Amino acid sequence: MEGLLGIALLLVLMVIGVPVAWSFAAVLAYLTLIYDVNLDTIMMQGYRSLDSVILIALPLFVLTGYLMQGGGIAHRLVEFIEVMIGKRRGGMGASMVLASGIFGAIAGTATAAVASIGTIMVGPLEKRGYPRHYSSALLGISSLLGILIPPSITMILFAVVTRQSVAACFAASVGPALLLILGLIVANRFSVGRLFHESMSAAADGHMAVTKGRATFRALPALSLPVIILGGIYGGVFTPTEAAAVAAFSAILIGFFVYRDLTTKIFARNVVAAAETTGTVILILLFSFMIGRILASEGIPQDLTEWVTTLVQNPILILITVNIVLILAGMIMDDVSVTVVVAPLFLPLMLEAGMHPVHFASVVACSVVIGANSPPVAPILYMACRIGGASIHRTVPPALALMAFVALPVMFVTTFVPELSLALPRLLGFL
Repeated sequence: MEGLLGIALLLVLMVIGVPVAWSFAAVLAYLTLIYDVNLDTIMMQGYRSLDSVILIALPLFVLTGYLMQGGGIAHRLVEFIEVMIGKRRGGMGASMVLASGIFGAIAGTATAAVASIGTIMVGPLEKRGYPRHYSSALLGISSLLGILIPPSITMILFAVVTRQSVAACFAASVGPALLLILGLIVANRFSVGRLFHESMSAAADGHMAVTKGRATFRALPALSLPVIILGGIYGGVFTPTEAAAVAAFSAILIGFFVYRDLTTKIFARNVVAAAETTGTVILILLFSFMIGRILASEGIPQDLTEWVTTLVQNPILILITVNIVLILAGMIMDDVSVTVVVAPLFLPLMLEAGMHPVHFASVVACSVVIGANSPPVAPILYMACRIGGASIHRTVPPALALMAFVALPVMFVTTFVPELSLALPRLLGFL
């Protein structure tokens, strides 16, 4: 019971605005006091958990995301997609979704996608007739493709805390990501002409003046990045950690010498920003590893499994219950917190219900897509509103509609159709 009270304390602290890392520190202090834990021992265990080659990929992929932002890579990707499909009905909205997906296949983060894609696309979308609150809602949901499409920082963290293959977790989330992309494109096309009218005039958007050949030529270096990263990982050329180094190095070369948008000043600023982001995540990871050790030694996950299976014995109802809990947790906690604390807590329960841990990785990723855009915290949706210059009160209704009719069905299909997540890892020999 004390362990579950610790999780409740974490939620309360985050709701009242305590910084995430210090919320974790407070819970760690509480559990250390309650269970009379040897602090020296638990600190050493936390340090050893961080001493992982896999985690080297984390700062490198974060840096890649920032370098894409500052080096002109994101701009060329968006321009290419706009020119290719932007003139069709719903094409501009579909361009945002696809741009977020491609960006996610390089950077692995949602925040970088919101900042980069949103800054470039919300203005042109408004000129085409898209209301800013709708564009912000679509931006918030589609940016979470960075969590589903490999390489994903969330999947790296899940693999580390649950001791699964990073490549298998990467491959598991591809199916749900493609389903989410399709769902968002269909929903956007349905909205055009019903919720608002899209102007099909090419003159309304300056990007349309660029020819397809010119846009493709400009985008080739940027498009080569996901091919190199994913092809290298799944082709066995290099590990996910080595792929992160290749991605960062390639982004530097493209930004400095191909597009020449990256300057030493911008590069230095991006390195500092990536270091700050990485430092925060690593601090959270350290505290969460120690919290997890204490909870595991006290048998809290097993007690939780026993308690839930006593209340709900049907495996289908257990899966639905865990889905709901993950969404509720995501509404209050950020994606890192859900991945490193809540997911390992429920993993024994999922194994009891017959779910493969790699399958559970994709379920967790889908839950983050919903939680990160759901009030009261909704960090990604709030950021999308700031980038898009839209009111959060007007943005929430279309965001909830997209989650209800697209993201939530994708999560349930992912949960109850295991092959959507497991087929590709099996095909590639990761399982």
